Amino acid sequence: MKKKKFPLLVLSIIFCLLLSACGSKSANETSGGNKSKKEPIKIGFSALPSWYLWHLVEKKGFFEKHGVDVELVWFPVYADSLSALNTGEIDGNSQALLDSISPLEKGIDLKAVFITDNSLGGDGLVASNDIRSVKDLKGKKVGTEIGTIEHFFLLTALHEAGLKESDVKFTNLSVQDAGNSFIAGKLDAAGLWEPFLSMAVNKGKGHKLVTSADFPGLISDLFVVRGDVAKERKEDVQKIVAAWFDAVDYLSQNYDQSIQLIADEAGISKEELDVGMKGFKLFSPEESLNAFKEGDNYQSFYYTAEKNAEFLKELGFIKDIPDFSSFVDTSFIKAEIERAK
Repeated sequence: MKKKKFPLLVLSIIFCLLLSACGSKSANETSGGNKSKKEPIKIGFSALPSWYLWHLVEKKGFFEKHGVDVELVWFPVYADSLSALNTGEIDGNSQALLDSISPLEKGIDLKAVFITDNSLGGDGLVASNDIRSVKDLKGKKVGTEIGTIEHFFLLTALHEAGLKESDVKFTNLSVQDAGNSFIAGKLDAAGLWEPFLSMAVNKGKGHKLVTSADFPGLISDLFVVRGDVAKERKEDVQKIVAAWFDAVDYLSQNYDQSIQLIADEAGISKEELDVGMKGFKLFSPEESLNAFKEGDNYQSFYYTAEKNAEFLKELGFIKDIPDFSSFVDTSFIKAEIERAK
């Protein structure tokens, strides 16, 4: 059989197209075209004094200092930030240890990079002045955001007082709305974190009934990233760690200036932020690494995680206690300690 021959014109066109394609690819790679350019890492955060520190990281140029492209994503409703991380809408999030347990149990791959802080009075229950003890909450209207750390804290406080959630008239509201409702006299008590906790006391003619200072170590807050981000963009995550702890150092050395800057960005008064910030202990890299050790008290991350998970299991929020060893990635904090030497 005689083979068919391609006309010379057709061969010339094919050759030109192949050459053009190769040239385009080379140009894209050389010039850093859209396909090869990395997207900024999206970090979510909500209204908590310690998490407001991301404003300081950004405004003082610590991201730029370490050469990492970050987009801070503000979530007025904290629960929305959890959903965004779990579904991959954001890459990292500032969140409570408690709120990381359920997605872990469901098989979502998350990594705890470092501990941002422990709550030492920054979370609590505000109540009207006629309520003098947690037991007095029986039959009262109490509001907070279901499924969050404040809900857990409320249940813990009730449990310690021999009460259950069914013993109070529970109302599901976002933390900020719960504070506003208490101030308006629509709630007898509310589970709040700072700065809403102190704002509710000052504006709502109430008092702090019980706070996280009464349960030291119970509430631990973390910077968490998705597993694929920790693996595929390890260098960028490391730079974010460095930027955060630069801001922690800057805050300690320039407190008044930093508090004013953060308050302006957060849209609250310097006085409110100052009171709120005092309810949280910001961790150093060494303290964070030390907490990532086995122990028999709330100073140990693993002990705290187990106790939080046991409580959630008793309430039926989870079926099994997840493996926390695969959740923690200490490589970042160890590298940060080496960098700072």
